[in-house]
Amino acid sequence: MMIALTVPLILLSVAAYGLYKRVDVFGALAEGAKKGLSVIYGIVPALIVLLTAISMLRASGAMDIATEALRPLCARIGIPPECVPLMIVRPFSGSGALAVGADIIIRHGADSVVGRTAAVMLGSTETTFYVLGLYCGAAGVSKSRYVLPAALLADITGFVTAALVVGKL
Repeated sequence: MMIALTVPLILLSVAAYGLYKRVDVFGALAEGAKKGLSVIYGIVPALIVLLTAISMLRASGAMDIATEALRPLCARIGIPPECVPLMIVRPFSGSGALAVGADIIIRHGADSVVGRTAAVMLGSTETTFYVLGLYCGAAGVSKSRYVLPAALLADITGFVTAALVVGKL
């Protein structure tokens, strides 16, 4: 019961405090919404480009070619080859990565090395291109020369570490 009242109580408390301090609560709320819309205006172009690029990669078959090319390398360093599609999709699409991860777990089982590796990979990596588009767009960062390589290196580190840790269990 109390949990259901948490958000309304917070909103009521903020409004009461604003009234106590003689702040135009509605005006402040409208100004915040206006600033939020300007942030969205800055983010939307990057998101449109990102979603278009993901669709083009999937439709062109480039994703399948990259998967087949990376399988031998990944198998050599201890990453289950079945997780390669997840590694390719994850930096681009969170929902796509969840779908690939769910498919891996359904096919191989949640308690298999492949299933556990996929789960750890999903939990320890990020949708890099989405996050960069979102945060750099929102912050107005235009010179992001080192951001993408560093973020992709972090993803690769997460993928390899996930495979190594799960393989040791």
